[in-house]
Amino acid sequence: MNKKIIFIAIFCILFAAQSATAVDFGNNINFNVDENFDASGRSQITAVLVKTSPKLYFYVEKTWWDSQSQLKQNEILANLGNLSSEFENNIYPTLTSVFGSEWNPGVDGDSRITVLFEAMNSNEGGYFRTADEHIKLQIPASNEREMVYLALDRIDDPRLKVFLAHEFVHLITFNQKNKIFKIDEEIWLNEARADYSSNILGYDNIYSGSNLQQRVKDFIESPSDPITEWKGTKYDYASVSLFMHYFLDHYGINILIDSLKSKYVGIESINYALQKNGFKENFSQIFTNWTITSVLNNCSFSQDYCYLNKNLKNFRLAPSLNFLPLTGSVSLSVSNVTKNWAGNWLKFIGGNGDLQLDFSSIKGLEFSVPYIIEDSAGNYALKFLALDENQKGEIGVEKFGTDYKSLIILPSLQSKLSGFDGAEFTYPFTYKVSIKGSAETEDQDLIQQLLDKIAYLKSEIERLQNGGTNAQNYCSQLNNNLYYGLLNNERVKCLQSFLKSQGPDIYPEAYVTGNFLTLTRNAVIRFQEKYAQEILIPSGLSSGTGFVGPFTRAKVNQILSQD
Repeated sequence: MNKKIIFIAIFCILFAAQSATAVDFGNNINFNVDENFDASGRSQITAVLVKTSPKLYFYVEKTWWDSQSQLKQNEILANLGNLSSEFENNIYPTLTSVFGSEWNPGVDGDSRITVLFEAMNSNEGGYFRTADEHIKLQIPASNEREMVYLALDRIDDPRLKVFLAHEFVHLITFNQKNKIFKIDEEIWLNEARADYSSNILGYDNIYSGSNLQQRVKDFIESPSDPITEWKGTKYDYASVSLFMHYFLDHYGINILIDSLKSKYVGIESINYALQKNGFKENFSQIFTNWTITSVLNNCSFSQDYCYLNKNLKNFRLAPSLNFLPLTGSVSLSVSNVTKNWAGNWLKFIGGNGDLQLDFSSIKGLEFSVPYIIEDSAGNYALKFLALDENQKGEIGVEKFGTDYKSLIILPSLQSKLSGFDGAEFTYPFTYKVSIKGSAETEDQDLIQQLLDKIAYLKSEIERLQNGGTNAQNYCSQLNNNLYYGLLNNERVKCLQSFLKSQGPDIYPEAYVTGNFLTLTRNAVIRFQEKYAQEILIPSGLSSGTGFVGPFTRAKVNQILSQD
């Protein structure tokens, strides 16, 4: 009798297992999805189970799957087979050994994780919903399973494993932070931790085509995107990715682990982890060091100011450039805005004399303003601007333009320490740069302007004596950069002739003398500001400089070619 009972029990188990496989595979299920990610703004889709593995269920949107040829379906299934193998042999064991496990068997009592391929907005890789980790009685829109969503158009992307690993870290985070400590991680750090998974798994070791390469490219496009503000753009990922690579290369992966496995979130959790691991630096100091590293990246200068990742050893960010006139007095005032934990990199070149830079913002804020001075031999000196309680400070550099050839300031606002959830407010700061020219230089400038006026009057008399005909343009193209202080220069005559043709709003004096002095510089500034979108904005400038560089010449030549 006992043997009969055992036989019946075994038969029932085998039958149940076969029935489950038959029911599940190829079965259609309605899934709740996030309408903010869905390509059509849907909140529910129907998907079909196309493949299972020991740790994963793969579902694909049914309408799309049914529209594919058998050959294409077989190709996709082969790709998913490779993906499941990578997940079970590398992604899962590696990431769980670092960060800990996801909730397993979880809300559904099933140790497998569901992967749903859904048509998403362009440039999306995937997403994770905490709602799915609750039963429907708690959240009606829950799918009641451990689950991640991947973009359907990435289903045959070579980087599909990167997206799966990223979303899997969010599953782990839910268990290690939300479930255990009953607290939600701040979005920026949650995403930073997930994005760094590609480096942990070795996917960024080969730089070409890697996730890191894409992050660097996006960072160069918009380097001042704050790391703690999260709007879901590629620039959010770029800035926090570059910061995390610097941070973890210097302080180790344990900071990321201990910050996760703590009752704190965001910056507070990082400061907790730093202290736990015996470091004296805090988040603010490390962020400031990263902003310096972004432009210096020189281990010979200091180990604190360089990337240690071999793929980032040659990366240096080009600061926004401000060109100061080479002779005479200089006065430049620029107002700007920034957000908490955003880098700003501003470089000043040119000028000739003793430079003074005044920085100011609003009382109650907290700015960090390191600055870098480069001497004529190319050596750097790093200093920190001391700000008073009104957030005002002053930098002085003697013999700027001769003994020292550049100044870079790196102001960053570091007032807010918690509560980052979406868009952040902007706050103003102002910098004023002045160089006082010598009295002798200013007298010579005035004399030269008078000589220019005499030369212009002579040319006008000659023109009238010749019947009043206008002289033709001196040239049809500008091929060289032009700047304040050039004298008796034919290229400057060409420039002045062009500026004169732009009318009295640009060059009211209309002198064509070949001398690039104050009146010509002012005319160039007016021209630059008239075409700011094409000349100033691409260089990160908000006001004209008077320097005729590549963008200014390009616009001049474009107009000349139309005449």
